[in-house]
Amino acid sequence: MNVQSSSAALRGWSAAEWQVRCELAALYRLCAYHRWTDSIFTHISARVPGPEHHFLLNRFGQMHHEVRASDLVKIDIDGNPVEEADPRASDPDAQLVNKAGFVIHSAVHMAREDAHFVIHTHTPAGIAVSSQKQGLLPLSQQALKYYGHLAYHGYEGIALDEDERVRLVADLGTHDAMLLRNHGILVCGATASFAYDELYALERACAAQVATLAGGCELILPPQEVCERTAAQFRSPMIRKSCDKQWEAALRLIEGGVDYRS
Repeated sequence: MNVQSSSAALRGWSAAEWQVRCELAALYRLCAYHRWTDSIFTHISARVPGPEHHFLLNRFGQMHHEVRASDLVKIDIDGNPVEEADPRASDPDAQLVNKAGFVIHSAVHMAREDAHFVIHTHTPAGIAVSSQKQGLLPLSQQALKYYGHLAYHGYEGIALDEDERVRLVADLGTHDAMLLRNHGILVCGATASFAYDELYALERACAAQVATLAGGCELILPPQEVCERTAAQFRSPMIRKSCDKQWEAALRLIEGGVDYRS
């Protein structure tokens, strides 16, 4: 029996849950690879298959590049662990999750049945654009993906107040990407590949905007009809399907070392 199947069997996890765990661990590793992390203070979560409304979050204090499928903590919608820690774990805080991470992610999972994966980052480019009054400008092809399809949520302090969940999901609406003002980026998706594609494109768009504005030159913005047409093109089945190819390629970036699927 290999490491992956023995871990799942020991903990009583279904094949479907194990698959989600592996995909979530891969997302953590990819964020580390791209340097989208902020020490231990950002999170990625996934909905556990089944009717229980449980989801997975990394253990508080664990760095993104360390996350393995078997390390992820399964919690309920109130943030409580729903299973015993791995009997092989020596860490007394093996079931501890970040409160602020729970508030933000649980809000999206509760409101959006289609949001199986939720990613939140504090990258310099994401924070910078979220802090600019005009928000994301249509300066690059990646930015045009979000033309008319990007939400904004005002900063309310460290996300410890569960009352903020109502306002956060109201601002998100049906969008899959949002800038958290003075804070960073939040994206969600029905699959790991879709969520990764959303984050990759939005990060690139924000980085391009920061670099463009730093040049101090007069800006060229595409006409509105071009912006709208490009945004629609990004939502065509052909373009949407490409995110699966990108995901397969991205997984090759994190092969080697301690397996994320362990």
